[in-house]
Amino acid sequence: MSKYQTYPEYKDSGIDWLKEMPSHWHLRKAKHIFQRVQRPIRETDGVVTAFRDGQVTLRSNRRTDGFTNSLKEIGYQGVRVNDLLVHAMDGFAGAIGISDSDGKCSPVCSVCVPWNKENTNMPYYGYLVRQLAVTDFISSLAKGIRERSTEFRFSEFSGLLLAYPPVEEQTQIAAFLDHETAKIDTLIEKQQQLIELLKEKRQAVISHAVTKGLNPDAPMKDSGVEWLGEVPEHWVVSSIKYLSSFVGTGGTPKDDSSFTEHEDICWFTPGDFKGTLTISKSNKYVTKQSIARNDAKIYPRNSVLIIGIGATLGKVALCKYDFSCNQQINIVTPNNKIKSNFLAYALNAQVEQMKLQSNSSTIGIMNQEKTKQIAIAVPPINEQLSINSYINNVLEQFDKLLLKANKQIDLLQERRTALISAAVTGKIDVRNWVAPATSSDTNAAQQEVIA
Repeated sequence: MSKYQTYPEYKDSGIDWLKEMPSHWHLRKAKHIFQRVQRPIRETDGVVTAFRDGQVTLRSNRRTDGFTNSLKEIGYQGVRVNDLLVHAMDGFAGAIGISDSDGKCSPVCSVCVPWNKENTNMPYYGYLVRQLAVTDFISSLAKGIRERSTEFRFSEFSGLLLAYPPVEEQTQIAAFLDHETAKIDTLIEKQQQLIELLKEKRQAVISHAVTKGLNPDAPMKDSGVEWLGEVPEHWVVSSIKYLSSFVGTGGTPKDDSSFTEHEDICWFTPGDFKGTLTISKSNKYVTKQSIARNDAKIYPRNSVLIIGIGATLGKVALCKYDFSCNQQINIVTPNNKIKSNFLAYALNAQVEQMKLQSNSSTIGIMNQEKTKQIAIAVPPINEQLSINSYINNVLEQFDKLLLKANKQIDLLQERRTALISAAVTGKIDVRNWVAPATSSDTNAAQQEVIA
C-alpha cells in the first residue's frame, strides 16, 4: 500500500475494526443508512442468490444445477438491481453484496435499500460490509446457531456502526476498487488457467508413460482395448482381476462408538481425496476395538482406492498404510505381478474407461465386479520400477509449479483483501485517483504483488 497516499488528518473512531478514520468522516448505524424491504415477487422473477465470493446475481448466471430448490417459495421477496443482500446464514463467509439483477430471493437474505439514495453509494457499502465478513468481524459476533456459522440477520446488521464518508468519496472509492480488483481478478484467473493447464499436462504425461512406456522406439502392438490403443509389444494387457489379490468395497460401521477423533486407523470417504495420487489424512478414524469386533473392516497398506460413485467417480489414490473406508470406495490390493505405484498410475489414466463401464444411465457406479474388468497395460517389473521413478520425478516438478501458481493466487487474494480494507476504511486516500485510459498496468500490478 506504500504507493498510495494517506489522508492528512485522522481521528479515533472508537471501533476496533475501523480504528482511525479520516477526520471529516462520520459514523452511522446501519439502520440509519439502510432499511430492510420486503417487496412482492413477480411471476417472471428468477431466483437471486448471494454467493460466498460476494457476487449477488441470478442463479442462472452462475449455473443451473447443484442448487437446493424450495418446493414452496414461502417468504420469497423481490430483489432489484443495486439492492444490498445480506445472507443470514452465510454472511459470515462472505455472502454479502450488491445485486446485479432483478429477481427474487429467499427470506434467509435481508434485502436492504438506502434511506437516502442521494448520499449513499451502494457499491461502496457492498465492499465495506462484505469486508466485515472476510476479515472475520461477523464471525467474532459469535451468535452462531449452527456449527461453523454465525447468524447475521438484519437485527444484527442494523446495530453496526459503519463508516459514512461524503458520498463523493464513497463513489470515488467504489470506482477505484472496481478498477483495481478487476486487474487483480484478471491475474488470479490467469493463474487458475495455468493451474488447469499444468494438471492436464501432468495427466497426459502419466497416461503416456503407463500406456506407451519410456522408449519411443519400442515396437508397438494393438492392445485390443479401444481406450488403450497401441502398447509396447512386450507388455501384457490384463484386467484388474488377474493383477490383484483382493478387490472389494468399503463399508460404514453401524456403531457410532467405532469412530474416534483421535488418530487411530484412517477411515476414508471421497471427501478425503485431494487430487494427489497418494492419500494420507482422513477426517474420521475407526478404533482398533471396532476392527477387532468386526464392526469396521481394515484393508492392507499399498492398496489402491478408487471412488466408485458420484461426481468424482474414478478418482484414484494409493494408501501406504492400513486403513478403512466407506462404501463409496473400491479397494484393489495388487499381487506380485504389479507394483502398487504403477497400478495407481495406470488406474489414474483409466478414469474415462471407468465412467464408460459405470451405469451412467442413472448414477454412475463402479462396483467391485466392474472394477475387476478394468484393463490396463502391464510392463515387466523392472520397467514398472523405471516408469514409477520417471513419474515420481515428473510429479515433483509439476508439484513445484503448481505450488508456485497457488502461492501467487494467495498473494493476489491477500492483496485484494488488503486493498479493499484500506480503501473502505480510509487508510488510503484515493480522492485524486483517475482511472487509466487502458489496462496496460496489469503487469505492473503483478510485479508489485510478486515484490
